[in-house]
Amino acid sequence: MDKKTDWKSIPLLNNDSSAKKRFELHIDGQIAFLDYIISKKEIIYLTHTEVPKVLEGKGVGGALVSKVLEHIKEQEIKMAPLCPFVVVYLKRHPELAEGILAPGYSIG
Repeated sequence: MDKKTDWKSIPLLNNDSSAKKRFELHIDGQIAFLDYIISKKEIIYLTHTEVPKVLEGKGVGGALVSKVLEHIKEQEIKMAPLCPFVVVYLKRHPELAEGILAPGYSIG
């Protein structure tokens, strides 16, 4: 896939069956992922984003974060962005964090 690929057509997978939970995008045999933890208070902590080197610079990370934020809104839960990549993404797109930031968290 090239730089102009529409990542919206790639389904977001929620790999929540293992001890280390993560959202995944499977692209050309590679897996981009965003690790998370869910607290007992139903807050999802986004902890780490990783994109394989061969997919870097193609918008995969941004597409992954966007899809995860959409999922969080659909689930009507709150999130805490601990991953630096997620924080930077939210600073560029603050409207995506509206209504889903956990109490005490900001992107300022």
